[in-house]
Amino acid sequence: MGRYLCLEERGEETLSWLNWPHSLTDPSQTRNLKPRENGITMVIDKGLGIDGLKDLLEVSGAYIDYLKLGFGTSVLYSSHYLKHKIQLAKEYGVKIYPGGTLTEVAIYQQEIPHYLSLITQIGFNAIEISEGTLSYPPDVRKEIIVRALDAGLDVITEFGKKEQGSIILLSELEERLLSDIFLGVSYVIVEGRESGTGVGIYDQNGNFDGATLYDFVHHWAYKDRLIWEAPLKKQQVHFIQLFGTNVNLGNIAPGEVVALEALRRGLRSDTFIFKEVLGEV
Repeated sequence: MGRYLCLEERGEETLSWLNWPHSLTDPSQTRNLKPRENGITMVIDKGLGIDGLKDLLEVSGAYIDYLKLGFGTSVLYSSHYLKHKIQLAKEYGVKIYPGGTLTEVAIYQQEIPHYLSLITQIGFNAIEISEGTLSYPPDVRKEIIVRALDAGLDVITEFGKKEQGSIILLSELEERLLSDIFLGVSYVIVEGRESGTGVGIYDQNGNFDGATLYDFVHHWAYKDRLIWEAPLKKQQVHFIQLFGTNVNLGNIAPGEVVALEALRRGLRSDTFIFKEVLGEV
């Protein structure tokens, strides 16, 4: 059981926090709590130390669903250090996985069986299968997904290229979403990189056409199984306004988790719905 479920064991300070009225802790009155299937927050860890990760999880573990060790950073830690990071995440009920780039390296090096064995052995409980840099045949991709599922991993796939200026065709995204969910994938990530600019659905300034996106995606089956990479605050606000409090968002910086949770709940002016106060306060 994650520590975020055992807050009552941590004394008067926690009890005081728990006594906030729900109308204040969640003005939206709609936020899903963990464990949840939508309203997912995926955080990217680009090199946190153990103390930094402890602080992150202590403060915001209740608001994080997935922790991605970005890019290929997983192989740059000692085995002991990596296991420590993985165990910490699990203690807080956070699923943890290596970055999709490392999976692509394993595909390129023809090391997928060994790679899957290693990441499950060391304790990862999820995997990202992407094509951000590498291109490979659909049958190879399907085989990797099936192998990962058979290994007991929570599988997340990613759609889109990391190349600057690349775009995402919504019709192709819908097709990929349906096919991957049919295979047993948990979520499909929509590429946005850690910068959130000039790639996927974002222009060079990190803006996107929300009206068009809403018109297409609103009627899709399994739209709640998409995770939108949205590292910038304005993108997070826009998605919450488009799809609601429990939209799935990814590539969130560690220092922005609590701020994002405040956005989701209407605890920041960007998403707080102002109403005239009538009667006594």
